[in-house]
Amino acid sequence: MEETNYNGKTLSYNDAEKSPHLAQTENSHAGGDPQPTVDSDSPRLLYTKRYLQKLKVLDSKLLDRPNRLKGMLLRPLIFLTFPVIFYSGFSYGSNLVWFNVLNGTASLILSGKSYGFSSSMVGLSYLSPLLGASLSMLYTGRFGDWFVLRMARRNSGIMESEYRLWLFGPSLLLLPGGLILWGVGAAHQVHWFGLVVAMGTLGFTSGLGLQLSISYCIDSYRELSGEAVVTVILIRNTMSFAIGYGFVVVYSRQ
Repeated sequence: MEETNYNGKTLSYNDAEKSPHLAQTENSHAGGDPQPTVDSDSPRLLYTKRYLQKLKVLDSKLLDRPNRLKGMLLRPLIFLTFPVIFYSGFSYGSNLVWFNVLNGTASLILSGKSYGFSSSMVGLSYLSPLLGASLSMLYTGRFGDWFVLRMARRNSGIMESEYRLWLFGPSLLLLPGGLILWGVGAAHQVHWFGLVVAMGTLGFTSGLGLQLSISYCIDSYRELSGEAVVTVILIRNTMSFAIGYGFVVVYSRQ
C-alpha cells in the first residue's frame, strides 16, 4: 500500500535558488536515502522513495516528525469549553437517554401481567419507533434543509446555524407527551395500542433530537466538525452510561 502521509518541508525561494542540485535526482543504490527534488510549482523539498524503501516496515525518518498524539487526546476536552459543542452533546444525550428508558422498560411492561406479550410480540412492537425514526429522518432532512434555506433567504442570504434550533419545536410537546403516555399509561393499564403510539412518538423525538444536535454542531464549526463530533459523542456516551445504570437501580426498587 502506498504511503499517504505527507510531511513535506517548505523551502524559501532563496534556498531553492542557492541549491539547484536539489532539482536533480542522484543515482544511488536502492537501499539508500530518498532522493530529494524541488517542486517546480512551489519550492517544496520532495522525497521520492524507491521500491525497496516503500517495503520497509519502519522508517527512521518518521522519528523526526513531531508527536501530535497529546494534542489529539486533549483537543476533545478543550472543546468542552465551547458552548455550542457542549450544548450539542448535552442535547444529543438528553434525547438519547429517554429512548434508553424506553428500551429498559419495554420488555418488562409489555411482557408483564397487564399485557402478556410474548418475546416475538415485544420485538414486533419496535416497528413503531422504527416508523417514528423514519419520519424524523424526513423531517430533519428534507424539510429541515428547506426550512433553513427559507430562513436564510429572509435574512438576505445569510444562513445562521441557530435556524436548526427552531426545528426542535415539535419535541416540546411530543417528548413529554410520549413519556407521560408510556409511563402513566402503563401504570393505569391503558390499551396496548396507546403504548405502541408512545413508542413511536419517542422514536420520532429521539431521531429528531439526535440529528438536529449533530447538524447544529457541524453548521457552527464546519472546519472543526470531525473533532467536534468526538466531543459531542463523549458527552452523549457519558449521559447514556449514567442513565443506563442509574435507571436499573431506580426501577428495581419499585
